[in-house]
Amino acid sequence: MTKVNHILFVLGFAWLLTACKSGNNSQTNVTASSGNLLETRYKMMLEYPVDSMAMPRSMTPESNLIKKVPSRDWTSGFFAGNLWQLYRLTGNSEYKKQAEKWTPFSKKESVNRGSHDVGFKVYCAFGEGLKVVDNPEYKKTIIKGAETLCTRFNENVGAIRSWDFNKDIWEYPVIIDNMMNLELLFEATKLSGNKKYQDIAIKHANTTLKNQFRKDNSCYHVVVYDTITGAVKKKTTLQGYNDDSAWARGQAWAVYGFTMSYRYTKDKAYIDQAEATAKFFMTNKNLPEDGIPYWDFNDPGIPNAARDVSAATIMASALYELYGYTKNKTYLAYANKVIQTLNSDQYILDSKINAPFIFGHSTGNWPKHDEIDEPIIYADYYFLEAVLRKKDL
Repeated sequence: MTKVNHILFVLGFAWLLTACKSGNNSQTNVTASSGNLLETRYKMMLEYPVDSMAMPRSMTPESNLIKKVPSRDWTSGFFAGNLWQLYRLTGNSEYKKQAEKWTPFSKKESVNRGSHDVGFKVYCAFGEGLKVVDNPEYKKTIIKGAETLCTRFNENVGAIRSWDFNKDIWEYPVIIDNMMNLELLFEATKLSGNKKYQDIAIKHANTTLKNQFRKDNSCYHVVVYDTITGAVKKKTTLQGYNDDSAWARGQAWAVYGFTMSYRYTKDKAYIDQAEATAKFFMTNKNLPEDGIPYWDFNDPGIPNAARDVSAATIMASALYELYGYTKNKTYLAYANKVIQTLNSDQYILDSKINAPFIFGHSTGNWPKHDEIDEPIIYADYYFLEAVLRKKDL
């Protein structure tokens, strides 16, 4: 990092701390050392070797073993996205150079019809890139990805199919996570002028709105449909504690997804649902004081259950956008609390750990005992996005 960019980083971080303290004075002040620790973590992303088959996903703390994945993994677009966001945050051109190397690795996923996560894999890399460079190939890749995602849409159901496995048990599963992939469709319509992509996104959002939420405005993880009649056959979970529990990251996906859908449509029903689920999340009796939720609000092991930083960063990013539409200061206060809480050595990885991650203490898939209390790449992605959104406010 050049001297000028170092100064920009320090000034930017000082601004962040001031903004967070002004938004929530009850929080403990963040020490200056946390800013230096964040800078150290950011630099480690530059040092990670470029390899199309080794995109970093998570890390086992005990061994510091990095889980590396190819482009077909749903998390493959996040690392390039992190680098693009760090360029926007710091002004350091080295992040841009690395982002340009990593971004093309996800391109082939724009034609992969076997995955509903085209949005995560393509848009988190190419979409972030487009915010920095006007690259025609990036635009073509996003539009191609949207075209591919549309092949998974069933008109009878009115939604995009999620997983292809368990077909004998789950005829047509739709997960709350899938709301996040709609951004690819909305953006493809903006880039191409073809309304088909946005029309399918709206149909999917409306079906999800109708069937995915409980009376208390928490959401189910999975809704299974009949492909002929479109009727709901089952409401269940794969990653929550049980079918009726409130999986924390799922609630965050819901708030983020419907806030984002409101951005493109201005449909009041979407923002109403985002606000209702945000209230469920923020006022939940099992939400810890520091704002970092347990992986599931209904885990009977609370307060000894695992936390999920990724759920907190997704929610914080969503709430900064939601605040922009509503001016409800409770959203700003919670998002600021999360940012400030995470800027401490309790959550930031130790500088001695050489890995391309920022935070520990995320939970991937608790029922499968996979990625429990670990650094996970998407927690970092939504933290960086939240910081940029805070700055834009």
